[in-house]
Amino acid sequence: MEQARTQRESARGIGPYRLITRLDPPGSAVPCRRFVARGEDGRTVLLSAPLPGADPARFAVEAEAGRRLAGPWLAPVTEVSAPVGHSGPALAHHAWYATPYLPVLPLPVALAVHGGPLPEAVVRGVGVALAETLAAVHAAGLAHAGVSPAAVLIAAGGPLLSCFGSVRAAGPDGEPRAGLPGVDPGALAPEQAAGGRPRPPGDVFALGAVLAYAATGHTVPERDELPAGLRPVVAACLARDPADRPTAAALAASLAPPPPAPSLPVPGWLPGRVVAALARQSAELLAAEPPPLPGRAAPGAVPVPT
Repeated sequence: MEQARTQRESARGIGPYRLITRLDPPGSAVPCRRFVARGEDGRTVLLSAPLPGADPARFAVEAEAGRRLAGPWLAPVTEVSAPVGHSGPALAHHAWYATPYLPVLPLPVALAVHGGPLPEAVVRGVGVALAETLAAVHAAGLAHAGVSPAAVLIAAGGPLLSCFGSVRAAGPDGEPRAGLPGVDPGALAPEQAAGGRPRPPGDVFALGAVLAYAATGHTVPERDELPAGLRPVVAACLARDPADRPTAAALAASLAPPPPAPSLPVPGWLPGRVVAALARQSAELLAAEPPPLPGRAAPGAVPVPT
C-alpha cells in the first residue's frame, strides 16, 4: 500500500514540486513524509508533508512557525504551502514545507550505512551542536517539540535538526500522544506523551534519546550498552522528572571535550562510509532525469543509500 502511495505521489508531485526520491527507507519511523524534489525552476529541495492520519492543519501551523527559527545546526524552512483551512485526509496533500537540498542522511540511515553505532567522538559532536541549537531555541521562549533520531539529518558539515513542532502536530495539548503518527515513543518525554504542553525539558529528554540511539542503535538502551563517558549525561537527560534534567546549555558544556580540542563537528568528523554515502547520494541526484511533466510517466526513483 505504501509503495502504491509513493508511486502516485511521484506521478503528481506535491505542491509545485515533482518528487525524485524518498529521503527515508520504506517502513521507517519518521515524523513526516520526506522527499527530494525539484521545482519547475530547477531548484532541488527537501520536501516534507504530513503522514497519513496526521492533521494537515496542525502540520501547516508548525511548519509556518518553523520559518522563524534560524541557526547553523537547524534545517531552515524556506517555503510553506498555503494555509490549510480545515482538517481532513483530502487536504493532506495541500500541506507541505520545503528546505534547501544538500546531501543528508537521517541519523538511522547513517547508522545503517556505518554498520552500527557511531563512534563516541561523533556522538559528542552531534550532541554539542544540537544542544547549542536547543539552547538558542529555548532562550527565545520556544520549545522545538520535534527532536528524535529521524529528525536529525547528518550532513558533511555537521548535523541539522529538522521537524520543528512534530510533537505538537501529532496531537494537541491535553490529549495523549503515545502511539500517534509522527512521534517516536522512545524520544517522547513522559509529560508530552500524556498530553502536556511541550517545554524545554522535553527537548532535553528527546536529545538524550538521540544520543543513546547514536551510541547504541536504541533510544532506550541498557545502561551497560552506552559508552562509559556518555552514561551519566544520557541518564540525566532521560530522567522522568523534568526538574531533574539538565538545561540544553548545561548539556552542551558537559558534552564538549576539554580544550584545545574542537567541540563542534570539524572536517573529517564523519566515518568514511557515511561520507561515501553522502557523496553517492549527491552523484545519483545529479544524474537523475528531471521530474516528468504532467501526463508523462514518472522516472524511476533515485535510491537513497541504506
